[in-house]
Amino acid sequence: MTTPDRPILAVDPGSAKCGLALADRSGKLLWRGIARNGELADCIDQARAVGEFGMIIVGSGTSSKETVEEIRAHLPSVGILIVDETGTTLRARELYWKHIPRKGWRRLLPASMQVPPDPVDDFAALALVERVLRDAEPSQ
Repeated sequence: MTTPDRPILAVDPGSAKCGLALADRSGKLLWRGIARNGELADCIDQARAVGEFGMIIVGSGTSSKETVEEIRAHLPSVGILIVDETGTTLRARELYWKHIPRKGWRRLLPASMQVPPDPVDDFAALALVERVLRDAEPSQ
């Protein structure tokens, strides 16, 4: 059972690397990282050192089954929620520019016309957290 105040760890699985994001229950980013194949357990431990998370969200796309198996082998007692990751890459680009402000000539062009110069897998994981938190809000 998870406690409501514990952070959430999200993993955006891919074929060569996974993006990870640790966020609090308001969606504030606490930590982010990108794990190459074989480094997922170490990256999860780095996130756990920042904040003991109560659950892990995993995107349902590429390599999600293998990623879930790897997480379960490393942390068998942590709850895992599989989430549809449709559209998270576009949201990840927006989040990238929000957390890493544009400098120099990049400020002159709209962010929507630019591709971030770094991988955005970690921000795709943050987009998964946003999706879960948004869907968990009570309807009015």
